[in-house]
Amino acid sequence: MAAGAAASLIPAADKIRGGIIGSGGRGRYLTGEFKEIGVEMAAVCDIYDANLQAGLKAASTGAKPYTNYKKLLEDKSIDVVVVATPDHWHAQMTIDAVEAGKDVYVEKPMAHTIEEGFRMIEATRRTKRIVQVGTQRRSFDLFLDAKKVLDSGVCGSVKLVNSWWMNNTSSFRNAKLQGNLDWKQWLGSAPQREMSAERFFNWYWFWDYSGGLLVGQAAHVVDAIHWFMNSTFPLAVTTTGMKPNIPGAEVPETATMTIEHADYFAVFTLGYQAMRYASQDDQLKQFHGNKARFDVGRESYAVFKEDPKAVELKPAPLVREPGSFSRSSRQHIRNFLDCVKTRKDPTAPVEAGQYTNVALCMAMESLKTGRRIRFNPRTRKMEA
Repeated sequence: MAAGAAASLIPAADKIRGGIIGSGGRGRYLTGEFKEIGVEMAAVCDIYDANLQAGLKAASTGAKPYTNYKKLLEDKSIDVVVVATPDHWHAQMTIDAVEAGKDVYVEKPMAHTIEEGFRMIEATRRTKRIVQVGTQRRSFDLFLDAKKVLDSGVCGSVKLVNSWWMNNTSSFRNAKLQGNLDWKQWLGSAPQREMSAERFFNWYWFWDYSGGLLVGQAAHVVDAIHWFMNSTFPLAVTTTGMKPNIPGAEVPETATMTIEHADYFAVFTLGYQAMRYASQDDQLKQFHGNKARFDVGRESYAVFKEDPKAVELKPAPLVREPGSFSRSSRQHIRNFLDCVKTRKDPTAPVEAGQYTNVALCMAMESLKTGRRIRFNPRTRKMEA
């Protein structure tokens, strides 16, 4: 039986009641995963009626609907909440949830600004709640094994990590609003604008709400690099990008960020005007050591030891498990729920989430300004 499968269902005596805030596609997926493990998904909140109704169908029988997340948080019977909204809402909803005595599973990226991330850490530690950031590679058994390989020292000294994520997106989602949408509540802290179906359905591509796929995918890849390299805050970040090729988008889908740490550089490239690959081959992290190179894909890892005379390097070990990534989210949720019971820190705590969030916020600022952005850990602010 695969790790994180039926063997880890929650015993009836330990039943946990959960609520989902943001029941769009990702929210409904997480609702199903939490239910599969044994959580009673008893509350659903969304400000768009079509999503709310779809979320209720995905949740447990009798789940209560909400159109204001603060009303959901008032329900004393809810133990955990899942935040699966656009990025600009992650911080405030998480802070309000821990203040209400809930434990939280919040989707990545953890926040939309650096200041928000530090507020999340303060609130989480002060209230002594459990917050798991949704970077599921940190609980994925294949990645846990890969981390041990790098920790063994087989690569020697690593000064450069190259990484990328390739796919193809050519246009916005062309959808029409079906039913009520509380636009003002959806905007929240973002600048006030006229209601727009285009912005609502394609929020990923607008600076007000997100850093686009550059941030969305780097939230996974950069976080994994930070974890493998035992990193904290970066020294500086430089990002370059093409003009968006997707009509109407503000954030480019072809860009590269260079993240400077004291002892190594990490480079992440997003190429979403590239050809499509099978999912097991659409992304890669290459740790370039002075003794070996370590390649870590979505569902694989391989060590290529130095041999300057070899025409073709042969990997040893080589681990490939196509299809295995599907269990990573459930393993991450399982870790979160275990920590809800034990009150121990989860595999993706808020501090780790903030290390990556700072790098991503610096990347956005660099891309907007065309400058190399430094981070001052003393003032907790970016500097050009």
